[in-house]
Amino acid sequence: MDRGTLRLALTVGALVLTLLAGFALGRVNAGGDPAPGAGSAPASGAGDHTHPPGTGPHEHPAGAAAGPGGAEAGGLSVSAGGYTLVPAATTFTAGRGQDFRFQVRGPDRRAVTGYAVVHEKPMHMIVIRRDLGGYQHLHPTMAPDGTWSVPLTLPSAGVWRAYADFTALDATGGQHPSTLGVDLVVGGDYQPRPLPAPAREATVGGFTVTYEGTPQVGASQPMLFRVFTGGNPVTTLEPYLGAYGHLVVVREGDLGYVHVHPEPELSGGAVKFWLTAPSPGSYRIYFDFQVAGAVRTAEFTLTVP
Repeated sequence: MDRGTLRLALTVGALVLTLLAGFALGRVNAGGDPAPGAGSAPASGAGDHTHPPGTGPHEHPAGAAAGPGGAEAGGLSVSAGGYTLVPAATTFTAGRGQDFRFQVRGPDRRAVTGYAVVHEKPMHMIVIRRDLGGYQHLHPTMAPDGTWSVPLTLPSAGVWRAYADFTALDATGGQHPSTLGVDLVVGGDYQPRPLPAPAREATVGGFTVTYEGTPQVGASQPMLFRVFTGGNPVTTLEPYLGAYGHLVVVREGDLGYVHVHPEPELSGGAVKFWLTAPSPGSYRIYFDFQVAGAVRTAEFTLTVP
């Protein structure tokens, strides 16, 4: 066989092998496992579906998808997750207004100056007395150096708990939701009040507020709050801080804190939340709502077996 004939035979043989390999590969793909991604549903992103907003705002900041999940009580310490609440002073005089100033310091021990806006505010502050009376929902303002300030009047003697509820931003824009708590002391004769008996109806400012639903430990349950006046349902609830209501739940004893945001729309005229009780025990519930530009708070006692 001359050199030209040999070259032709090798070329034809290579073509035959290529065709056979392609045929075999086609049979493998047709009868075996599909190629990656073929025949399977694409992964669902957060934008593909919505969940009811979560219980610990701090697990689900505003704008993030959140499903009903287990709540964890926060606000039990001045430091958590690398962030520390540093108040300028913790002593107050009963009935005298003064500015409460504080910083939140990050893992680098410097004052945090970047915060995400959650429900229209970068910082929510809840203040209650340790017997779960005297509830206040405040919104401090921040100076450029990271020092927060809010006018605060504590009307009676005793130990009060201040919760700083925020989402810090790190240098890369990462969000770190947290709730830190600190005790404030007011000198004088302190007479703690017993927790009111559990009830599903409360009155405030001429309104009657009721709720339906029974929170459980380890299972998210719906809670629906309805507002009435003169025996008729109020149909003019207004958004307050970006929602039709806000729910703060505080556990008796250690004052463990949960802040719950509702579903974005009313449910049959009711404000609907999803709540998982952190543990058995007694709780005080504070439901903020707004009508005709005025914010009111209905308070309830709840016992979780």
